[in-house]
Amino acid sequence: MSGRFISLEGGEGAGKSTQAKRLAAALGARGIDALVTREPGGSEGAEAIRGLLMQGDVSRWSAHSEALLFAAARADHVEKTIRPALGAGRWVICDRFLDSSRAYQGVAGGIDDAAVLALHGFGSRGMLPDRTLVLELSPEQGSARAALRDGDASDRFAARGPAFHADVAAAFQRFAASEPERFRLIDAAGGIDEVAAAVLAAVADLLP
Repeated sequence: MSGRFISLEGGEGAGKSTQAKRLAAALGARGIDALVTREPGGSEGAEAIRGLLMQGDVSRWSAHSEALLFAAARADHVEKTIRPALGAGRWVICDRFLDSSRAYQGVAGGIDDAAVLALHGFGSRGMLPDRTLVLELSPEQGSARAALRDGDASDRFAARGPAFHADVAAAFQRFAASEPERFRLIDAAGGIDEVAAAVLAAVADLLP
């Protein structure tokens, strides 16, 4: 693979989608072709599974069922979208990837991390990003931003309680501490331009 794979992680309302687009634009200005994609989704099959995961009541799926659905969506996404793009020399910028499953279904959902990683090893052959950027925002700020963004149309994950989102935030910090070469923590409380500059700086060592 000659391209680079970047994932953006973080809680609800942290600005991952916005910063993924900004990073792609910044790379494009440097002559680097970048694909922006998302999870769950990013391929036809994975987008179909996204509808199952994001819609409905909070209790529609158990954490175990969610983990299986996310792993299936990710496997299709990796096979149909991510690996081909990287093989063609493109950068791939993904709004969420494996570490969201580890945080949401694993730590916050009560599933052992080894089980989540085992599903990923089977479905996506253990593929990991070259760099994972965690956009950090307090759960309170994130919930407020998500409410402004979504109104009454919040998805099954944004609708969960403060304790759940606090567990998710703590999980991302734990992952970053355990894999400092892959992870970078980004303060997402500032303005869009300020955060975008920090995101670009966090991948500067990967630039050709």
